[in-house]
Amino acid sequence: MRPTRSRFWGIGMTVLLVASLLLAACGQPGGGEAAQPAAPAGQEAAAPAMEGEWTLEKAAEPYKGVSINCVFLDRPGYNAAIQLLPEFEEATGIDVNWEIMPYENSREKQVLDFTGATGNYDCILIDVVWIGEFAASGWVLPLEKFYNDPALADPDLNLDGFFPILLESFGTWDQVVYGLPFDNYSGVLFYNKCMLEEAGFDGPPSTWQELKDVYGPALTKDGKYAYALQSRRGETQSADSFMRVIWPFGGSLLDENFEPNLTSEESLAGLNFRQDLMQYMPPDIVEWDHDETVQGLAQGNVAMITEWSAFNAYFTNPETSKITDCIAYAVEPAGSAGPRPALGGFSLGVSANSSPEKQAATWLFIQWVTSEAKSKDYIRAGGVSGRTSAYEDPELKAQYPYFEPLVVSWAQYGNPVFRPRFPEWPAISELIAQTGTEMMLGSISVNDGAQLLSDQIRHILDEAGYYSGARPKLQ
Repeated sequence: MRPTRSRFWGIGMTVLLVASLLLAACGQPGGGEAAQPAAPAGQEAAAPAMEGEWTLEKAAEPYKGVSINCVFLDRPGYNAAIQLLPEFEEATGIDVNWEIMPYENSREKQVLDFTGATGNYDCILIDVVWIGEFAASGWVLPLEKFYNDPALADPDLNLDGFFPILLESFGTWDQVVYGLPFDNYSGVLFYNKCMLEEAGFDGPPSTWQELKDVYGPALTKDGKYAYALQSRRGETQSADSFMRVIWPFGGSLLDENFEPNLTSEESLAGLNFRQDLMQYMPPDIVEWDHDETVQGLAQGNVAMITEWSAFNAYFTNPETSKITDCIAYAVEPAGSAGPRPALGGFSLGVSANSSPEKQAATWLFIQWVTSEAKSKDYIRAGGVSGRTSAYEDPELKAQYPYFEPLVVSWAQYGNPVFRPRFPEWPAISELIAQTGTEMMLGSISVNDGAQLLSDQIRHILDEAGYYSGARPKLQ
């Protein structure tokens, strides 16, 4: 965790930055009331704020000198936030410290903090599949506490300015907003257009079947491979590999009756397809996590990967990529049910264990770092914003060609339950990680593995009370 600002930053921001922030925070020109943040149905909107009344500096005055602690990952979106932090700290007098930890440890460390009431973290990192657990357990606060408070709510907050799929999936549970979208991903087909052109292709495959039957044989040779699907045991296996092949073929984890659906014809079709596709992947693909997969493409050893949009910075940086002039993007391939790209990412929430002063200061930071006003700066620094307006900017669209498949995926194909978000997902994910790996290795058949998982998943959901009516069937 960063103990002081001086550890990473040797100089403060200039008066010019503070002045620009003040100007940006002013009310709308031309008179009238500023737009209020939208509130979900059934919740009261914030009291109207008069024009020019609210500024970040004024809102933060009671919290000068307050220090808040955030959970960050070692990924581009968090490095982007760190680059922007001096501006917020200079404007508010709030110190924002961060602890960078591996994704694999981030949930456990936060849960231990919640259950032990140790108060180590104020700004909570909420993966899309943790929102149900964190919200239902009362570990994070409903954000209406803050956006209905005129002293704390920026009149330009505009919750409607987030992509609906992101606010719904990452920040909302049971129609209550607990987090604002931050470091948001869609699965994108990244490909080396130079390798494809050398093999006689003028573009990427549009379907999974085409990738396997046409591109696979042509691109897998001389120690190079057509495709890599990150599949290391853990959340990478369960989310990035297993779930990614179920949805495009019409499958799902649960059916419309909340019953396990892995033994359906459609789910089995996707899982069997993955087995067939492995002949065109590196032989040790079950050991590949995100780093190995990204590097496989970036170093020219793999022609195509389906990866999170947030990793784009690695392919465009000549210090980390050999294919900066060859990287290209497309929507993930379609299966028999059409394109069903992966959906992942995080929101930032406020810990229920923090003091009221830290909670308010944390809200001001979250509101600022996810704002429309900072979205373009966040993207330029390497992050992926959840704000629609940023992706309409002509300059940014020209600079970041991955915008098109990203926006299409979120706007047209977004699946809020790509992974279920209920509290039982972590336990289910561990089972899928184990059996999914065994399927790929051939130590259990696809059919037997799907049946085993279905039985285990149903037992977990039954024990949790979903089938008795003790718990609402939310995912």
